[in-house]
Amino acid sequence: MLSIGKSRQAATQLLTFALMLSTTFMAWKGLSVITNTPSPIVVVLTGSMEPAFQRGDLLFLNNRDIFKEPGVGDIVVYNLDGLPITIVHRIIGKWEGDTSKFRTKGDNNHADDVGLYAKGQYYLERKDIVGKVVGYFPLVGYVTIALSAYPWLKLVAFGAMCLISIL
Repeated sequence: MLSIGKSRQAATQLLTFALMLSTTFMAWKGLSVITNTPSPIVVVLTGSMEPAFQRGDLLFLNNRDIFKEPGVGDIVVYNLDGLPITIVHRIIGKWEGDTSKFRTKGDNNHADDVGLYAKGQYYLERKDIVGKVVGYFPLVGYVTIALSAYPWLKLVAFGAMCLISIL
């Protein structure tokens, strides 16, 4: 049977761990509100944007209207219907009208992204853009890539977090 002191210590450790998780979640959601994007931070997964960005770079996004609308030369992150990942590419063409339309291309690719767009889609609309890249941190995203490539590593990281909160 646990003594009162040991049970208090266990409860304190559990609450510390819960506080760590909730603080991380609140920081992510707060950053999402400030930047007006569901993904304020993304990781570059391929070499299509080299030399501007390397695989594993961590990108910071902003989607606020107080900043000017993306234009030719800006690097944006966008989602396409039916694709589970985001794509980081540069805007190479922009057409003004009732709504702005964009064409994108990876710096290291030979052709534009029309082949990636949905069938019959020849441009992106503003609604497709998750955010404009406003900064980056080189190679930090390799942690995320490693966690995705090796599922057992997630358990090790979770165990390390538990151990840190206990100690």
